Amino acid sequence: MDGAYFRVHHFARQLSSPFPLLAAVGARTKKMEIGTAVIDMRYENPHYMAEDAGSADLIAGSRLQLGISRGSPEQVVDGWRYFGQRLKEGEDDAGMGRRHAETFLELLGGKGFAKPNPRPMFPNPPGLLRLEPFSASLRERIWWGSATNATAVWAAKLGMNLQSSTLKFDESGEPLHVQQAAQIRAFRTAWAKAGHGRAARVSVSRSIFPLMDERDRAYFGDSGEKADQIGIIEANTRAVFGRSYAAEPDVLIEQLSQDEAIAEADTLLLTIPNQLGVSYNAHVLEAILTHVAPGLGWR
Repeated sequence: MDGAYFRVHHFARQLSSPFPLLAAVGARTKKMEIGTAVIDMRYENPHYMAEDAGSADLIAGSRLQLGISRGSPEQVVDGWRYFGQRLKEGEDDAGMGRRHAETFLELLGGKGFAKPNPRPMFPNPPGLLRLEPFSASLRERIWWGSATNATAVWAAKLGMNLQSSTLKFDESGEPLHVQQAAQIRAFRTAWAKAGHGRAARVSVSRSIFPLMDERDRAYFGDSGEKADQIGIIEANTRAVFGRSYAAEPDVLIEQLSQDEAIAEADTLLLTIPNQLGVSYNAHVLEAILTHVAPGLGWR
């Protein structure tokens, strides 16, 4: 396991403000990646977020991998309005989320933009001022959680890595893993055309549960879904939801070897049922690492 990524949701009884936790984890660990999947940019003040992100990344020794996006369906109607966010004329909330993301990326570039006070409290460097604290490499460790091919291409042009979750807008009627594989290929093509001077990273998320004992079978023995699910989410958008994998290790190896998106990606995010507790989730992860990953050639 190379890292831990945290979900972020507002108005729900779970994590909503990720940077205190990311900083705490960063202060207590040395090697692991510490990420999010994802921060809903509709809610964010990009300037304040850049300060928080820079602080947490420096505390962690430049190990943050920040997944950001327009966000998932909300607990409340237009919750971002309660955070003081407003749409521009002709803009929808998805557009606002992308606008906030573009501002955030620009701020992480470190270019000065603010006119210094001629009588400042602290000595200033020459020229316009940037936000501080500044983490020089964080800009290269921002990921975009994409639900469509178009936003994957947009993210590639801006130099963001790609996160593709267990939900995607249904753009072809094909299984999730086939649509995700096409999305990843479109992203990599756009990345190459953009001429970025570094390699892109791509992650996909999966729910995987090896059935090792009676406890596993009691929790997940009947939850292994044979196919993806189709549903309607916000604005009557048709979406495809990825299946869960729950089976004995040899069966999982065969099933996962057929997943085209996993083959196209370089990073796999495992969704775990945190409500079942640390001990049980450590058991699930150990089972995957010991009994499934080697059979698929995963590092």
